[in-house]
Amino acid sequence: MFAKSISEISELSPDRVAEPLPRLRKYLTLVVFLASFSALMLLLHERYGIHFLESAFAVVQSEASAISARVLPQQDEAVAHPDDARHVALAEYLAKRYKVAQDLTLDFVRIAHAEGSQVGLDPLLVMAVIAVESRYNPIAESVVGAKGLMQIIPKFHGDKLAKFGGEKAVYDPESNIRVGTRILKEYLTRTGNVGIALQMYAGALGDDNDTYTTKVLGEKQRLQQVVAAVAERTLPAPRLVAQRARDPRRLDSPLGE
Repeated sequence: MFAKSISEISELSPDRVAEPLPRLRKYLTLVVFLASFSALMLLLHERYGIHFLESAFAVVQSEASAISARVLPQQDEAVAHPDDARHVALAEYLAKRYKVAQDLTLDFVRIAHAEGSQVGLDPLLVMAVIAVESRYNPIAESVVGAKGLMQIIPKFHGDKLAKFGGEKAVYDPESNIRVGTRILKEYLTRTGNVGIALQMYAGALGDDNDTYTTKVLGEKQRLQQVVAAVAERTLPAPRLVAQRARDPRRLDSPLGE
């Protein structure tokens, strides 16, 4: 019957034959491909069982993951900040000394570093002021109306607080540290003297003994000792340092082998 159909088609005019033949070839090619593919899958199924496709997919997925690991940047891997050890050590010290949760002190340490760097003020000085002013209590309030970590008096610094939402921002740790840091920087720029700037910050210019300044600088010194201890732990071993000084090219073995 199929041969007859071909014969009948061949008897038609060339114009009428030219159109169905390419379409017929496409259908035949598709049928042959599907039949061959089905036969191959049945053969593999009979030989290797139902888990063949799962295994093949697992192999393909494994290879794709290996290639992407070599070619694509690994976005999920967190890159350690060079100051992380310093921040954590300071946070641990403050948490123990002032009985505050370490996750909070770590936030305060990072904010102080960010704001100090922003305005050009030693972050350890900012942290020492917080220690003396509020002992790291973000909701501390004095009898004269000073509030928050750096004990800001809203009626005197409303213009600075306005940039962060107004007086209510004084209890937000980040806003409080940002405003307090700028106030201290302003006093330091005006006077050119850390001691006088600190006494101005405390409203204690009349204190001839500089009690406030002594407290803040004492706390800053303790913070410096914490930082120094971190730096000491991260230094190379003395023998390696001496070896590198003698011959910087021989770095493979501390024994010089």
